[in-house]
Amino acid sequence: MEYVSGERVYMKGNEALAYGALMAGMEAYFAYPITPSSEIAETFAKEHISHNFPDYKVFMQSSSEIEAINHVLGSASTGTKTMTATASPGFSLMQEGISYGVGMELPFLVANVNRGGPGLGSLGPEQSDYFQVTKGGGHGGYKVIVLAPSTVQEMATFPQLGFELAYKYRNPVLLFMDAFTGQIKEDIIFPSPKKLNIDTSWAVGKGRYNILNSLHLDLEELERHQNHLYEKYEKIKNNELRFEEFNVDDAEILVVAFGIEARIAKSAVTKARENGFKVGLIRPITLFPFPYEPIKKHVPHLKTIVVPELNQGLMAEDVKLAVEGRVNVVSTLHAGGIIHTEKEIYDVIIKYTRR
Repeated sequence: MEYVSGERVYMKGNEALAYGALMAGMEAYFAYPITPSSEIAETFAKEHISHNFPDYKVFMQSSSEIEAINHVLGSASTGTKTMTATASPGFSLMQEGISYGVGMELPFLVANVNRGGPGLGSLGPEQSDYFQVTKGGGHGGYKVIVLAPSTVQEMATFPQLGFELAYKYRNPVLLFMDAFTGQIKEDIIFPSPKKLNIDTSWAVGKGRYNILNSLHLDLEELERHQNHLYEKYEKIKNNELRFEEFNVDDAEILVVAFGIEARIAKSAVTKARENGFKVGLIRPITLFPFPYEPIKKHVPHLKTIVVPELNQGLMAEDVKLAVEGRVNVVSTLHAGGIIHTEKEIYDVIIKYTRR
């Protein structure tokens, strides 16, 4: 499929993510298809033989998600712009490899389209992988940068940002979205393709003798390495926090939501404002780093914070950490693939404005 920059097109979120990665110069893709992310692999397979993207050299359908993430490690070790995509059960299988990738300081992208769980669950939208993506889902206490798109437009543009951050910090970057955002169709405009000017002097191959390893048997050496990684995470916290604020300056009720829930919540907040209630919204765009301070600064004039989520109240834990017990935090929750209506969120907002 050929695009003209600035031309409006209509497609699914998963398809937009794939084309956004290709326009960002992705060179290699490894994955095992799994619903509701399969359109990502299908799009990459189709474009591998199209010759529309000359940088795109490798497409491989791996025999499992474990194999896929290890293919990613090998490819990323050479400095190749590499990514994989999966859904919740497959993401679980990738955790060991992602931990190795962090330990080796490899830049690559992982997209996780969250479906219902636990176990095989359902194919409906959830945000139940929140802890797994934000707290380091594998062993070793690591962090990855987490971008949470809420529109098909962001699905198209975030791969470019993801690659920029991955190479800037030599760290995996995760694109985390619910199945609704992956499957919904919207009209979008693709940005102009941008060639990344990246340093790959650390990589292996092409005459470079480098060692990329996550094994440090000397205890002091491993401690130094872990300290180095945590210094990197602090730089990410200080420099890469992204969030959206909507009507927050005088808000007495604050809604905090991400992904598709943030879009529904914004409609509910708008309706509440139209009816004279002082309500605002903060949408975390990065889930790591999380906007603790932007939420905390509004505490003095807040009565309540409402957190709509497609899980059993996971991001609410981070919101509670942000406010340090100084304001009431209320969850409104759906799971199993059910999403909130505008009215449901609006009714919770109004309930707490009248207290």
